[in-house]
Amino acid sequence: MHRYPEYFAHRHPNDELDCAPLLVAGLRREPARTVVHFDDRAITCEDAARHIVQLQRWFADEGLASGDRVAVMLGNSVEHIHLIYALVLSGLVWVPVNTKLRAAGLEYMLQHAEPKLFIIEDAFDDVTSQIECGASRRVHLPAFDANDTDAAFVTPPIGVHDPLCVIYTSGTTGAPKGVVFTHRMMRIASEAALRIADVRDGDRLFLWEPLCHIGGAQMLLLPFLERVTLHAVPRFSASQFWSQVERAGATQLHYLGGVLDILMQLPQSAQPHAHTLRVAWGAGVSAAAWEPIQARLGVRLRECYGMTECSSFATANVTGKPGSIGRALPWIGVELLDENGQPVKEGGAGEIVLSSKVEGTFLPTYLKHPEATKAALRNGRLHTGDRARRDADGDFFFVGRQTDSMRVRGENVSAWEIERVFAAHPAIRASAAIGVASSVGEQDILLNVQFKGAPVDWQTIDAWARERLASFQLPRYYRAVDGFELTASERIRKHLLPRTVDDAWDRLSHVGA
Repeated sequence: MHRYPEYFAHRHPNDELDCAPLLVAGLRREPARTVVHFDDRAITCEDAARHIVQLQRWFADEGLASGDRVAVMLGNSVEHIHLIYALVLSGLVWVPVNTKLRAAGLEYMLQHAEPKLFIIEDAFDDVTSQIECGASRRVHLPAFDANDTDAAFVTPPIGVHDPLCVIYTSGTTGAPKGVVFTHRMMRIASEAALRIADVRDGDRLFLWEPLCHIGGAQMLLLPFLERVTLHAVPRFSASQFWSQVERAGATQLHYLGGVLDILMQLPQSAQPHAHTLRVAWGAGVSAAAWEPIQARLGVRLRECYGMTECSSFATANVTGKPGSIGRALPWIGVELLDENGQPVKEGGAGEIVLSSKVEGTFLPTYLKHPEATKAALRNGRLHTGDRARRDADGDFFFVGRQTDSMRVRGENVSAWEIERVFAAHPAIRASAAIGVASSVGEQDILLNVQFKGAPVDWQTIDAWARERLASFQLPRYYRAVDGFELTASERIRKHLLPRTVDDAWDRLSHVGA
């Protein structure tokens, strides 16, 4: 299977659903065309090509060869965008590193992925200086030579099913898993984003997501698929958001991690009477909040569902039914199955199990994790571990995760990752992290703690945790317990733990105390 005109009819029938040829053609066709604005700096195709040439020389000097892995821990920047394009066109495997990771999380990723290079910026010198990087060499990007006008980059042979990146996700219990994300998967993710965001010629898409996140990375191909531009900023800022949108003339906003909640909490005076945003697209808006958000922000919501393992997207709500994640994308099949693998009754909740008519839509493997790969991929179908129900119209509604994980401000957070860090605290016998309702974003984290002896005050515990966990992994709430009820296999019965926080210590109420 190599031609998919029925799903991507606007593409050339010989299009292999690849990334490198698309980028090459786009960069060379119109050198003066601006494809990305970063704050007030324009990136043209010629700019990108010149940076790619110099980066490819640097890759060679560093001894890199096609297929080698390169870990990248950089904030959003023009240099970061050029680097990603260069990695894609050089056949190197990009390992994006969440810039919020610290200590144990960083060490695990570097030792597991075994990148040859670990590229950082000055801001991360301190947090990376004390960790064990394994065999990878910690380096900074070289300075760009503005006097070097060579734009003749080269591209080695790259297959559509070759790895483009390894994206670590904490969607289940246990250590983070590295999703091997191929060139075709990135192309499909970008094509899907166009559909879900209702992208039209001339649109200007606001890009605030960290480029280490699939939500940001999948946007970088869009200017080469349609006549659109990206308007990127270093990070999401509530105080600057509306002025940034006005300067950019932005037409689309991708929401995740509580972005819409934050905008809704701004005073009405902070929002202009008229703006250019047409569509807000993403995941996590409830049926009750649907109409108030559309009315207040003056946008049309397009909710979707997906996961990194299925090329980022599986369903899209294009009808505007409040609270629905919509229906399957044209190349995706969705089944809802019970614990015995049988279809659930109409209206019942079941595990979301995906199939695809396009070869290579799903991850080929989790890096060095055959057991997880076998559990997720069964008979050509992807078992997501998520639950949904379908109404009489055929629209899906997300129910929740079957796994022991939480969703905090757009990040999947494994309870295991948090609990293993707290297990190292000398005063803690056991802990259990659970998700609780949040006023901003999907969930906050409540950590139940059993001390070995005399309890330690929570501010001391919180300060200790800040040195070892990413900000999105930090519990907001702490509660002391005398002990936990355990299963026969000595696992904590988390479903018995209360989800209320009335008796918990809230670190946000003690900021600055």
